[in-house]
Amino acid sequence: MRRWRRHSTSAWIARTMAGRAPGQLVIQITDRCNARCPQCGMRSSEPFSRTSLSEDNIKKLIDDAALRKISIISFTGGEPLLSLSLLVRLINYASGAGIRYIRTGTNGFMFGNPEENGFNQRVNDVVNALAPTKLRNFWISIDSCEPLTHEQMRGFPGVISGIRRALPVFHAAGLYPAANIGINRNMAGTGFFDCAGIEEIQTEQVAVAAGKILSFVKDLGFTMVNMCYPMSIEEPQTPTRISSAVYAATSRDSIVHFSSVEKSALFAGLSEAIATHRSGLRIFTPRASLHALRQGLAQPNRRTYPCRGGSDFFFASSNGNVYPCGYRGNEPLGESWGKDQAEPWCYKCEWECFRDPSELFGPIADLVSAPWRLAHRCLKDPAFLNLWIDDMRYFAACGFHNSRTAPNYAALAKF
Repeated sequence: MRRWRRHSTSAWIARTMAGRAPGQLVIQITDRCNARCPQCGMRSSEPFSRTSLSEDNIKKLIDDAALRKISIISFTGGEPLLSLSLLVRLINYASGAGIRYIRTGTNGFMFGNPEENGFNQRVNDVVNALAPTKLRNFWISIDSCEPLTHEQMRGFPGVISGIRRALPVFHAAGLYPAANIGINRNMAGTGFFDCAGIEEIQTEQVAVAAGKILSFVKDLGFTMVNMCYPMSIEEPQTPTRISSAVYAATSRDSIVHFSSVEKSALFAGLSEAIATHRSGLRIFTPRASLHALRQGLAQPNRRTYPCRGGSDFFFASSNGNVYPCGYRGNEPLGESWGKDQAEPWCYKCEWECFRDPSELFGPIADLVSAPWRLAHRCLKDPAFLNLWIDDMRYFAACGFHNSRTAPNYAALAKF
């Protein structure tokens, strides 16, 4: 039996007063993928046994999420759009169950080979399937500002020109896709960074590189951007899979490997580029979070807010289990995350999917439930608070990154 429950404003207030963030569940529909990205362990050439969740299992996860007052569900892969009709049914089911914010994305395969006769129909089919749903956010992956480099990394010839042609069709239907920029050594073009890691990158280099790809996606027609921090893990692994990360969108390839010093420069350069480009793009990546990540690399004891994976945020893998997040694959919670977590909050990774919202919500939780703790943090790290306030002002000007609304450039111009 379906257990639908609308989340009232009073429920949100009660959750916030208890120091809890709006709940988020990422559901990995499948780990099947048709792309060959070197930065991802789920690339089509990777030899491991693929798994997919059944529609009934996913609906049960959605029902359980609604009962737990989860506000956000993201459908991910692999490649979610390999089964477009299933994806649409799941979006509609989640909406009917009372989930307010529903998100998904694509590697962009359907935009490849735009010179083919069926290209326009292919794009229209996707737009006509997604636009009538309650989908709030839709992202398209972009890896490089050099079209050929991106297309070689993904294995989709012509996909950049296809995206350029498709975006106006999405916009006309009231859906404004976000460019999901995967931060890697090719993002400013092949050879911009030294893939061998012989010379460590500098903040100024990163700022220029990030500026180039932000300008590129804006020129393509994107109005919204998210940045995916490098998902490289330095730990033992099997020949085909990272040993502890159940979400295999990870790689030991040099293209996403950065030393700790380079990561600090990376986060600082991204912050500079974001500040420069905020007036023309709705960029979700919070500068307060980038600041906190740098702080954690330099002084681990001065980290700000821990990740809420395992407390308010969860990851449902295509293997049938729920985990605190995609990184902590050695801590399965069962099929419906039914047991308590010994360590609900942590600092174990730098993945933006849970890290960024944890940093954003931290001051709100402290303000209403532990104001003395917020005051202490402000005294200890006033730069974080200033960046956080600026982020929140900016996000309001962005309409809180709603893919169903056009950008308000007059509001963005203030930034």
